[in-house]
Amino acid sequence: MSDSPPSRVALVTGGSRGIGLAIATKLAAAGHRVAVTFNATPPAQAEALGLLAVQADVTDVEQLDAAFATVEEQLGNVDILVANAGITRDNLVLRMSDDDFTSVIETNLTGTYRASKRAIKNMMRGRWGRIIFISSVVGQGGQAGQANYAASKAGLVGLGRSLAKEFASRNVTVNIVAPGPIDTDMLAALNEDQHAQMLNMVPLGRIGQPDEIAAAVTFLASEEAGFITGTVLPVDGGLSMG
Repeated sequence: MSDSPPSRVALVTGGSRGIGLAIATKLAAAGHRVAVTFNATPPAQAEALGLLAVQADVTDVEQLDAAFATVEEQLGNVDILVANAGITRDNLVLRMSDDDFTSVIETNLTGTYRASKRAIKNMMRGRWGRIIFISSVVGQGGQAGQANYAASKAGLVGLGRSLAKEFASRNVTVNIVAPGPIDTDMLAALNEDQHAQMLNMVPLGRIGQPDEIAAAVTFLASEEAGFITGTVLPVDGGLSMG
Protein backbone atom coordinates (compact mmCIF):
# COMPACT_ATOMS: atom_id res chain seq x y z
CA MET A 1 0.00 0.00 0.00
CA SER A 2 1.51 3.35 -1.11
CA ASP A 3 1.94 6.23 1.36
CA SER A 4 2.38 8.80 -1.41
CA PRO A 5 -0.10 11.71 -1.33
CA PRO A 6 -2.96 11.67 -3.83
CA SER A 7 -2.59 13.46 -7.14
CA ARG A 8 -4.84 16.51 -7.24
CA VAL A 9 -5.86 18.85 -10.05
CA ALA A 10 -4.33 22.31 -9.67
CA LEU A 11 -5.01 25.50 -11.60
CA VAL A 12 -2.62 28.44 -11.43
CA THR A 13 -3.92 31.69 -12.92
CA GLY A 14 -1.28 33.87 -14.53
CA GLY A 15 1.03 30.88 -14.80
CA SER A 16 2.92 31.68 -17.99
CA ARG A 17 6.05 33.08 -16.33
CA GLY A 18 7.70 34.27 -13.14
CA ILE A 19 6.12 33.28 -9.83
CA GLY A 20 3.09 31.64 -11.46
CA LEU A 21 5.17 29.34 -13.66
CA ALA A 22 7.45 28.45 -10.72
CA ILE A 23 4.38 27.50 -8.66
CA ALA A 24 2.91 25.39 -11.46
CA THR A 25 6.23 23.62 -12.02
CA LYS A 26 6.62 22.76 -8.34
CA LEU A 27 3.04 21.54 -8.02
CA ALA A 28 3.59 19.29 -11.02
CA ALA A 29 6.81 17.99 -9.48
CA ALA A 30 4.79 17.14 -6.36
CA GLY A 31 2.66 14.82 -8.48
CA HIS A 32 -0.34 17.00 -9.24
CA ARG A 33 -2.04 17.47 -12.61
CA VAL A 34 -1.52 21.16 -13.28
CA ALA A 35 -3.06 23.70 -15.61
CA VAL A 36 -2.05 27.34 -16.02
CA THR A 37 -3.93 30.25 -17.50
CA PHE A 38 -2.21 32.79 -19.71
CA ASN A 39 -3.51 36.03 -21.13
CA ALA A 40 -1.46 36.53 -24.29
CA THR A 41 1.54 34.21 -24.56
CA PRO A 42 1.53 30.58 -23.34
CA PRO A 43 4.62 29.29 -21.52
CA ALA A 44 6.96 27.86 -24.17
CA GLN A 45 7.93 24.95 -21.92
CA ALA A 46 4.40 24.02 -20.81
CA GLU A 47 4.32 20.66 -22.60
CA ALA A 48 7.82 19.72 -21.44
CA LEU A 49 6.83 20.52 -17.86
CA GLY A 50 3.62 18.51 -18.14
CA LEU A 51 1.38 21.58 -17.82
CA LEU A 52 -1.94 22.21 -19.56
CA ALA A 53 -1.96 25.82 -20.79
CA VAL A 54 -5.35 27.49 -21.33
CA GLN A 55 -5.96 31.05 -22.43
CA ALA A 56 -8.11 33.17 -20.15
CA ASP A 57 -8.34 36.81 -19.16
CA VAL A 58 -9.51 36.71 -15.53
CA THR A 59 -11.48 39.92 -16.11
CA ASP A 60 -13.63 38.11 -18.68
CA VAL A 61 -16.22 35.85 -17.04
CA GLU A 62 -16.86 33.80 -20.19
CA GLN A 63 -13.16 33.21 -20.85
CA LEU A 64 -12.57 32.18 -17.25
CA ASP A 65 -15.53 29.80 -17.27
CA ALA A 66 -14.33 28.28 -20.56
CA ALA A 67 -10.85 27.78 -19.09
CA PHE A 68 -12.28 25.93 -16.09
CA ALA A 69 -14.41 23.80 -18.41
CA THR A 70 -11.32 22.84 -20.43
CA VAL A 71 -9.40 21.90 -17.29
CA GLU A 72 -12.32 19.88 -15.96
CA GLU A 73 -12.68 18.04 -19.25
CA GLN A 74 -8.99 17.23 -19.67
CA LEU A 75 -7.75 16.87 -16.07
CA GLY A 76 -10.77 16.77 -13.75
CA ASN A 77 -12.36 19.12 -11.23
CA VAL A 78 -10.00 21.72 -9.76
CA ASP A 79 -8.93 20.76 -6.23
CA ILE A 80 -6.21 23.39 -5.84
CA LEU A 81 -6.60 26.97 -7.05
CA VAL A 82 -3.66 29.35 -6.96
CA ALA A 83 -4.85 32.86 -7.82
CA ASN A 84 -1.70 34.53 -9.10
CA ALA A 85 -2.84 36.59 -12.10
CA GLY A 86 -2.09 40.26 -11.58
CA ILE A 87 -1.07 43.51 -13.22
CA THR A 88 0.45 46.83 -12.18
CA ARG A 89 -0.34 50.36 -13.37
CA ASP A 90 1.98 52.37 -11.12
CA ASN A 91 1.68 56.11 -10.65
CA LEU A 92 1.22 58.69 -7.94
CA VAL A 93 -2.46 59.10 -7.06
CA LEU A 94 -2.69 62.64 -8.44
CA ARG A 95 -1.44 61.34 -11.80
CA MET A 96 -3.35 58.05 -11.74
CA SER A 97 -6.32 57.73 -14.06
CA ASP A 98 -9.55 56.08 -12.96
CA ASP A 99 -8.84 53.34 -15.50
CA ASP A 100 -5.39 52.74 -14.00
CA PHE A 101 -7.03 52.21 -10.63
CA THR A 102 -10.04 50.15 -11.64
CA SER A 103 -8.18 47.89 -14.10
CA VAL A 104 -5.77 46.78 -11.38
CA ILE A 105 -8.62 46.12 -8.94
CA GLU A 106 -10.58 44.28 -11.64
CA THR A 107 -7.68 41.96 -12.47
CA ASN A 108 -5.99 41.42 -9.13
CA LEU A 109 -8.98 41.36 -6.79
CA THR A 110 -12.18 40.85 -8.76
CA GLY A 111 -10.52 38.29 -11.03
CA THR A 112 -9.48 36.33 -7.97
CA TYR A 113 -13.04 36.47 -6.60
CA ARG A 114 -14.38 35.13 -9.90
CA ALA A 115 -11.86 32.28 -10.09
CA SER A 116 -12.52 31.30 -6.48
CA LYS A 117 -16.28 31.34 -6.94
CA ARG A 118 -15.97 29.12 -10.03
CA ALA A 119 -13.66 26.63 -8.30
CA ILE A 120 -15.26 26.38 -4.92
CA LYS A 121 -18.54 24.67 -5.88
CA ASN A 122 -16.80 21.44 -6.90
CA MET A 123 -14.48 21.69 -3.90
CA MET A 124 -17.54 21.79 -1.65
CA ARG A 125 -19.02 18.73 -3.34
CA GLY A 126 -15.75 16.85 -2.96
CA ARG A 127 -15.28 18.13 0.60
CA TRP A 128 -11.64 18.96 -0.11
CA GLY A 129 -10.05 22.09 -1.48
CA ARG A 130 -7.07 24.38 -1.30
CA ILE A 131 -7.22 28.01 -2.41
CA ILE A 132 -4.09 30.14 -2.23
CA PHE A 133 -4.02 33.84 -3.10
CA ILE A 134 -0.77 35.52 -4.12
CA SER A 135 -0.83 38.90 -2.41
CA SER A 136 2.18 41.13 -1.61
CA VAL A 137 3.90 42.81 1.31
CA VAL A 138 2.79 46.03 -0.40
CA GLY A 139 -0.76 45.09 0.56
CA GLN A 140 0.20 45.30 4.22
CA GLY A 141 2.61 48.22 4.26
CA GLY A 142 1.55 50.30 1.27
CA GLN A 143 3.87 51.80 -1.31
CA ALA A 144 4.05 55.27 -2.83
CA GLY A 145 3.03 55.11 -6.48
CA GLN A 146 1.16 51.83 -6.01
CA ALA A 147 -2.10 52.79 -4.31
CA ASN A 148 -4.10 50.72 -6.79
CA TYR A 149 -1.84 47.66 -6.50
CA ALA A 150 -1.64 47.90 -2.70
CA ALA A 151 -5.42 48.22 -2.43
CA SER A 152 -5.94 45.15 -4.62
CA LYS A 153 -3.43 43.07 -2.68
CA ALA A 154 -4.81 44.18 0.70
CA GLY A 155 -8.28 43.28 -0.55
CA LEU A 156 -7.11 39.70 -1.13
CA VAL A 157 -6.57 39.34 2.61
CA GLY A 158 -10.13 40.31 3.45
CA LEU A 159 -11.51 38.19 0.63
CA GLY A 160 -9.39 35.18 1.52
CA ARG A 161 -10.20 35.24 5.21
CA SER A 162 -13.90 35.62 4.49
CA LEU A 163 -13.83 32.60 2.18
CA ALA A 164 -11.82 30.68 4.77
CA LYS A 165 -14.62 31.19 7.29
CA GLU A 166 -17.41 30.49 4.81
CA PHE A 167 -16.06 27.17 3.58
CA ALA A 168 -14.08 25.72 6.49
CA SER A 169 -16.93 23.34 7.30
CA ARG A 170 -16.50 21.80 3.83
CA ASN A 171 -12.78 21.13 4.37
CA VAL A 172 -11.75 23.91 1.99
CA THR A 173 -8.81 25.98 3.22
CA VAL A 174 -8.00 29.46 1.96
CA ASN A 175 -4.63 31.08 2.61
CA ILE A 176 -2.72 34.11 1.40
CA VAL A 177 0.98 34.22 0.50
CA ALA A 178 2.55 37.69 0.58
CA PRO A 179 5.82 37.81 -1.38
CA GLY A 180 8.42 40.48 -0.85
CA PRO A 181 10.86 41.52 -3.58
CA ILE A 182 11.25 38.53 -5.89
CA ASP A 183 13.54 38.08 -8.90
CA THR A 184 10.96 38.58 -11.66
CA ASP A 185 10.48 40.81 -14.70
CA MET A 186 8.69 43.33 -12.49
CA LEU A 187 11.73 43.69 -10.25
CA ALA A 188 14.09 43.78 -13.21
CA ALA A 189 12.34 46.94 -14.41
CA LEU A 190 13.68 48.89 -11.41
CA ASN A 191 16.79 51.02 -11.79
CA GLU A 192 19.96 50.42 -9.75
CA ASP A 193 19.08 52.97 -7.06
CA GLN A 194 15.60 51.52 -6.56
CA HIS A 195 17.06 48.02 -6.44
CA ALA A 196 19.62 49.05 -3.81
CA GLN A 197 16.98 50.80 -1.69
CA MET A 198 14.84 47.67 -1.73
CA LEU A 199 17.75 45.44 -0.73
CA ASN A 200 18.49 47.71 2.22
CA MET A 201 14.96 47.11 3.52
CA VAL A 202 15.26 43.30 3.49
CA PRO A 203 16.85 41.91 6.69
CA LEU A 204 18.18 38.86 4.86
CA GLY A 205 19.93 41.22 2.45
CA ARG A 206 18.91 39.54 -0.80
CA ILE A 207 16.14 39.24 -3.34
CA GLY A 208 13.89 36.19 -3.14
CA GLN A 209 13.50 33.61 -5.88
CA PRO A 210 10.24 32.46 -7.50
CA ASP A 211 10.96 28.90 -6.33
CA GLU A 212 10.82 30.12 -2.71
CA ILE A 213 7.27 31.39 -3.22
CA ALA A 214 6.43 28.14 -5.02
CA ALA A 215 7.67 26.09 -2.07
CA ALA A 216 5.38 27.93 0.35
CA VAL A 217 2.40 27.54 -1.97
CA THR A 218 3.09 23.84 -2.54
CA PHE A 219 3.07 23.26 1.22
CA LEU A 220 -0.19 25.16 1.71
CA ALA A 221 -1.70 23.06 -1.11
CA SER A 222 -0.63 19.80 0.52
CA GLU A 223 -2.51 17.29 2.65
CA GLU A 224 -0.27 18.22 5.60
CA ALA A 225 -1.51 21.82 5.59
CA GLY A 226 -5.11 20.84 6.27
CA PHE A 227 -5.24 22.62 9.65
CA ILE A 228 -4.01 25.95 8.25
CA THR A 229 -6.60 28.39 6.93
CA GLY A 230 -7.08 32.15 6.85
CA THR A 231 -3.39 32.81 7.35
CA VAL A 232 -1.22 35.42 5.66
CA LEU A 233 2.25 34.00 5.08
CA PRO A 234 4.93 36.59 4.28
CA VAL A 235 7.77 35.23 2.12
CA ASP A 236 9.82 38.39 2.12
CA GLY A 237 13.19 37.95 3.81
CA GLY A 238 11.86 39.64 6.94
CA LEU A 239 10.77 42.84 5.17
CA SER A 240 7.33 42.92 6.78
CA MET A 241 8.80 42.94 10.30
CA GLY A 242 9.27 46.69 9.83
